[in-house]
Amino acid sequence: MVVQRKRGQRIRSKDRKGGIELLLAENVDSLGKQGEIVRVKPGYARNFLVPMGLATIATEANKQMVERHRQRQEEIRIAQRKELQQLADRIKSYSVTLEANATEEGHLYGSISPTDISKALKKANYPVESHHIKTEGLIKSLGMYTVAVELAPEVLTEVKVWVVPVASMK
Repeated sequence: MVVQRKRGQRIRSKDRKGGIELLLAENVDSLGKQGEIVRVKPGYARNFLVPMGLATIATEANKQMVERHRQRQEEIRIAQRKELQQLADRIKSYSVTLEANATEEGHLYGSISPTDISKALKKANYPVESHHIKTEGLIKSLGMYTVAVELAPEVLTEVKVWVVPVASMK
């Protein structure tokens, strides 16, 4: 839609946003994430974004290059998720046995933490970090526990943890 032209004004379309299309090279707060195409005022682009290396002009070649990069990144993400799911399936069939000093009633003198479970899984060649282990507090008594393992936001599994008393050598 074209507005009426007054003396000394340029004709400008109301439905067309003024500004320059830029391709963000870095994440910019309150503007967008890396790889997104944004429309900004010419002065902001000319004086800040382009000189600081935060953005570049969104040409067709740049848009195609970013799209190819996004596709490669998505393929990598899918492959990583598939590997993590395979690891989760292997972890589910494994059980961890941890020895701990305990009283006659079965209460531990210390406690079993996610770090202890992680170390036991690593010893069995399962690359699981302690922040992947999701327990409801520390384990403070003997028994069998089912502990959640979150390898990624979409990849969840469980591992059985057996807490047994230390074998005495009497």
